[in-house]
Amino acid sequence: MTAFSSFTAPMRVALFGASGGIGAAILERLAADERVGAIFAGSRSAPNAVRQKVTPFHFDLTREDTIANAAARFGADGALDLVLVTTGVLHEASMQPEKTWREFSAEAFAHAFAINATGPALIAKHMLPLLARDRKAVFAALSARVGSIEDNRLGGWASYRASKAALHQIVRTCAIELARQRREAICVALHPGTVDAALSAPFQRGVAAEKLFTPAYSAERLLAVIDSLTPAQSGQAFAWDGARIPF
Repeated sequence: MTAFSSFTAPMRVALFGASGGIGAAILERLAADERVGAIFAGSRSAPNAVRQKVTPFHFDLTREDTIANAAARFGADGALDLVLVTTGVLHEASMQPEKTWREFSAEAFAHAFAINATGPALIAKHMLPLLARDRKAVFAALSARVGSIEDNRLGGWASYRASKAALHQIVRTCAIELARQRREAICVALHPGTVDAALSAPFQRGVAAEKLFTPAYSAERLLAVIDSLTPAQSGQAFAWDGARIPF
């Protein structure tokens, strides 16, 4: 099973968030891809199953030193062809998406930004310098369609929307700088669709069956989008079907 055709093999991949629903499904496909030579699979705890060519590592989005340590480890072995960030938070026991401004909380906003924007930004800080200089290389972070300011017609979910909108700005800013150093490199945000995983579980009631994706299907589509990207598309956000999402 091959997901990639536009990258130079053997690929070296770093995956941040390998134990989540989408991250684990992406890891499965990467491990089965004959063009992928090495995978660094990161999570707060080691991935459940260690596979051939998969090297697990620990990181914490709220601790930059763990990300810097990972970068030092990867950089010692050569350039990376693909960096994927599949982390994110929408709800927790003490944090639920806001239905009205009356529910705004400084703590909820701070936590949403720490996980959905600052964490990926710190990964970009340490991983973008490791991207290959002489061939296609991609940095992609999972985002959400609701992070689009232009597309917001329903309101609500302010802290989540704002943190994902911030992620889009981070991606755009990094892409501009990256283009000066690596002309074939690409930096994008990706929307995986509504996936049947822990993040969306409490909010699936109104989702049509055909629009509720399995993690495996979402992973397949996201990797196909990554494979199709060109440097001219760097700095943008794309959905699982390849459609551009306005910022």
